[in-house]
Amino acid sequence: MALWRIRATVDDRPGFLSVLTASLALRGVNILSVQVHTTEAGAIDDFLVDAPDSVDEAELTAAVERGRGRRCWVQRSEARGLADPPTRVLGLATRLVRDPEASGEALRTLLGADEVSWRPAPPVDRPGLDDHRMRLADPTGGTFTLRRAAPSFTPAEYARAQALVELAATVARRAEDQVTVVVADGAEVRVRPAGADDVPAILDLHEKSSERSRQRRYLGGCGVPAPSRLRRLVEPERGVTLVAVDLDAPGEPVVAMANLLGEGDEAEVALLVRDDWQRRGLGTALLRRVVRRAERDGYAALVLHVQAENVPMLRTLRRLGRPTPVDRDGPLLTVTLPLTVTPAITG
Repeated sequence: MALWRIRATVDDRPGFLSVLTASLALRGVNILSVQVHTTEAGAIDDFLVDAPDSVDEAELTAAVERGRGRRCWVQRSEARGLADPPTRVLGLATRLVRDPEASGEALRTLLGADEVSWRPAPPVDRPGLDDHRMRLADPTGGTFTLRRAAPSFTPAEYARAQALVELAATVARRAEDQVTVVVADGAEVRVRPAGADDVPAILDLHEKSSERSRQRRYLGGCGVPAPSRLRRLVEPERGVTLVAVDLDAPGEPVVAMANLLGEGDEAEVALLVRDDWQRRGLGTALLRRVVRRAERDGYAALVLHVQAENVPMLRTLRRLGRPTPVDRDGPLLTVTLPLTVTPAITG
């Protein structure tokens, strides 16, 4: 027995697929898997089959055509073709999480493309596909172009390829957002975007911070916020939460966080630094990182609500060296930090 891939267009009408499969069965062909690609011309069925050694490409093509299949394409397959498509895609996604620079090879593997190229400029034509060429917008900038002599590309394959490219771009952006910061006394922390898995560590940060530090952060009660509230802070609808992780401590605990919460063309910022990490330059490093992130995301200004007695935070703001208009309402100061908008790169 031998493995073959068969692709053919079949009228999307009741009973037509069963006619094709019956025609293959008459030649002793066993269908191992089938994918259906919906197109305007009809349903394109992609089969992985096991056929007797005596059956060749011409006989398989004839069997498909007798079964009312059109635009038939037949090719020998390898044992790796036995892996079902979702498993293969998940494997490629795992590879991209580890190495987002492998986008081109992942696309080649996903689609069996003969050629994959990348250009730094957006496509002259809109992203899309014709029979043998596919153009994909790279969210980080540039364009992927794929070519395949046969079979023709389908809209379903285009959607899968674009999703894979967007995954790689997301992973790449997340990797860029991770930096190692060396504070004044030489200690190292990793600053990165927080995720839902960080809620327990952020809860521990609050529990190990003094009441005074928590009161300065939340401008009110000094208790530890509920996990549900922290979860909303970690994954806001607009914005981001950055955490600083102590690389030298057991378990790499979170020792500081910065919240960037967007509303309109402005974003509100708040910091919490564990007491034993204060006065070491970590708050300044976090604030600078948040400013760069806000400029990249297109906000016009940052707003910070600071208690007038919070001298360390006011000193941190002055270190930015930017004009910061201040409005005072009793003991509460509202500081506005104008930003220079950095246009996002789009494909």
